[in-house]
Amino acid sequence: HEREHDREISELAAKHAEEMEKLRAELKEEQRHLLDELRQQMAATHRAEHEQAQLQSQTLHSLELEALRLTLNNMHTSQLELTQSNLRKEKETALMELREMLNDKRAQEVAILQSRHQLEWEKIKEQCLKEKEDL
Repeated sequence: HEREHDREISELAAKHAEEMEKLRAELKEEQRHLLDELRQQMAATHRAEHEQAQLQSQTLHSLELEALRLTLNNMHTSQLELTQSNLRKEKETALMELREMLNDKRAQEVAILQSRHQLEWEKIKEQCLKEKEDL
């Protein structure tokens, strides 16, 4: 009876050890499976965060480029307006100088014509006097 009891205890202990080993194997397999899932989730999360960071970086880069483009456009517009203003002033100055030069030339020509006219008038006057005397 004692041997049978020892045998039963031995079988139960073996069965218990076998079940414990089986449970450990299942637990290990489940743990490995859960670790794989966790790794996949972490990799997916990492990829999503990386894509999000890239998208934010691209958006920021695009915004910076747009800001630079607008700044450059504003600077270019200001430069064009300044150049246009300078050209307008130069044109007005050149026109005033040309007008003054033409007025001076006209005044000289008028003076020359007046003196010629005066000379011719005096010649005609002298001729008239001569002709009167001759008559």
